[in-house]
Amino acid sequence: MSSLRYLALQEMASEEKKVAHYGGKRITSMFASNVFTGRAMREYLSDEAYKSLMNSAKSGTKIDRKMADQIAAGMKAWAEERGVTHFTHWFQPLTGTTAEKHDSFFTIKSDGTAIEIFDGDALIQQEPDASSFPNGGIRATFEARGYTAWDPSSPAFIMEAANGKTLCIPTIFIAYNGESLDYKAPLLKSIAALDKAAVDVCHYFDKNVTKVTTTLGWEQEYFVIDETLANARPDLVMCGRTLVGHSPAKGQQLEDHYFGSIPDRVYEFMQDFEQESYKLGIPLRTRHNEVAPGQFECAPIFEEVNIAVDHNSLLMDVMNKVAKRHKLKVLLHEKPFAGVNGSGKHNNWSLATDTGVNLLAPGKTPRTNLMFLTFFVNAIKAVHDHADLMRAAIASANNDHRLGANEAPPAIISVYIGKYLTEVLDEIETRVKDKFSEQDEVILKLDIHKQIPELLMDNTDRNRTSPFAFTGNKFEFRAVGSSANCGSPMTVLNTIMAQSLKNFKRDVDALIEKGEKKEVALMHVLRDYITNSKKIRFEGDNYSDAWAEEAKKRGLNNFKTTPEALDAFVTDAAKKVFFENNIYSERELDARHEILLEEYVKKVQIEARILGYMATNHILPAAINYQNVLAENVRGLKDLGLGESSYKAQLNILKVVSGHIQEINDNVEAMIEARKKANNVEDMHKRAAMYCNDVKTFFDKIRYHADKLELLVEDKLWPLPKYRELLYLR
Repeated sequence: MSSLRYLALQEMASEEKKVAHYGGKRITSMFASNVFTGRAMREYLSDEAYKSLMNSAKSGTKIDRKMADQIAAGMKAWAEERGVTHFTHWFQPLTGTTAEKHDSFFTIKSDGTAIEIFDGDALIQQEPDASSFPNGGIRATFEARGYTAWDPSSPAFIMEAANGKTLCIPTIFIAYNGESLDYKAPLLKSIAALDKAAVDVCHYFDKNVTKVTTTLGWEQEYFVIDETLANARPDLVMCGRTLVGHSPAKGQQLEDHYFGSIPDRVYEFMQDFEQESYKLGIPLRTRHNEVAPGQFECAPIFEEVNIAVDHNSLLMDVMNKVAKRHKLKVLLHEKPFAGVNGSGKHNNWSLATDTGVNLLAPGKTPRTNLMFLTFFVNAIKAVHDHADLMRAAIASANNDHRLGANEAPPAIISVYIGKYLTEVLDEIETRVKDKFSEQDEVILKLDIHKQIPELLMDNTDRNRTSPFAFTGNKFEFRAVGSSANCGSPMTVLNTIMAQSLKNFKRDVDALIEKGEKKEVALMHVLRDYITNSKKIRFEGDNYSDAWAEEAKKRGLNNFKTTPEALDAFVTDAAKKVFFENNIYSERELDARHEILLEEYVKKVQIEARILGYMATNHILPAAINYQNVLAENVRGLKDLGLGESSYKAQLNILKVVSGHIQEINDNVEAMIEARKKANNVEDMHKRAAMYCNDVKTFFDKIRYHADKLELLVEDKLWPLPKYRELLYLR
């Protein structure tokens, strides 16, 4: 096995590098070329079918069978002209990846005639096996039926892979009785709930608003390493992260990688996956080196949240496929390497009206400023009231390694707004008294727009330690993990914002009914919300121990592990907000809780198995070989009668190596026993807690001794590619 690492290094050095470049093409010439866009619809659909599809996409109106047949025929014609032979319902089950089952357009008629066909039934609905996907007990194995249903609001696209082309229809995935089994169905419900609640509140300021759209701009961090080196590491192959490995002498301490020159091989890979993304309509805008060696980031232009979530899921697929062409491996795990920064997926969230107003951007008139303050304060209040749900939405075994690791936001949810807006809210809190009247122009005519230059300057130097930060015209949810589906945190954020706005309208209307002027009522409720949500706001260093103590005094929870964080999904408060906004039924919510706990158990279980395997099949054999070399050397020197001083150093090293070998062996055996005990527990919550508190505790113990051996064992005997090779050799 010791030769595997060296063979990997030799193969990497001899690899023929794939050259990728734009070849003089403009991005606009390829953008959305593989998407059934409005322009394509105009060309391939009748005017009647086009209008029906547009109405369904915008307002959710049902498409009748006749129109569905026309749309399917036009979509098929468009796809076949581009070489497509198969179609699939593309969906996002609760596995964390995307799913697809391909069917050809080909069929045979009763008289034996072979034809190509794609009708409305095939477009609207298909029937994958619901029992084979995570379902939390909703479907038994013998109750296999589930449905994928077309989502017209997200355009169909053509996926190119392995010299083939497939027409992909974005869909939701539901069980036979209608329970959602994916990320998209709840997200669509949350979008509708927030739209209605936001429009109702907008009418205090502008009656012309008929729709409020939730927008999302995600920032995707990732690592890139050589595929051959990655394949020589069982932990990277099976877990997506390194379970052992000593930090290199040079990590990120020189701060020379961030925004540095992009390595040529990675640059070629970036150009390649960007082109594939552009063809799929993913509006990538930014690429750069991130903080850690081997770490990079890309980010798109803002989009409507449903499409943005689809595009992020697509991007992760595209990156993995394209990386293989370059003999590279993309690591989307939140913490693939110890000792350097992990990866997140910052979710930049905002709200926009159909009249062209960003509701989270300060305005230029007292009225628009009051509207901005209304939505701004309600966002803070929403997070305050449901901080534990926000934490649960980003909980995973992967993200536990990253949150609070002095590189990412901590597990304590708080909101950062900057000093200027803090002053504005403080002024409202202190100046709006019980006798506040419409004539109090100091408050009603807050000229926030005059502070915009200072506000923007403040946000340029924003608090990067905050999990939920206001950054000028949006909130940035920084705690989302790099491998996560954005649908989960966005569903929670949309839902709690919808609930806050509904409560706000109820409270304002109650004051208006008592005879208060509208503006007075608005300011009174805003003052109360500012006061009641103040404890969630924090402007300092979220990494500090002092903040952990302060947060505890404020009554903010600090759920450091996934099993305890996930419990927030099944509290009475969570059920109330999800039920009232028609996002989940109780059965769906309980099922998701069960699914997420089971996923946690399985991930830690896999890591425990791989760690035990690597220890006994890779690390200990290498250490024992070196132990034998040292023992033979000591024995030879002793036989020569040269005295103890001639082999004292070797003997000391031998004792240290032997000690580490024994510790690894003992801890691996103890970890296996802990895993067996956990597996015998039926209750998934208790099993998850045992994997977290019992099994996982052995990981660091085994790693400590393995990493010490890596420094001691002769380099040519060490079987696993080292951090210096993984992070720096490309």
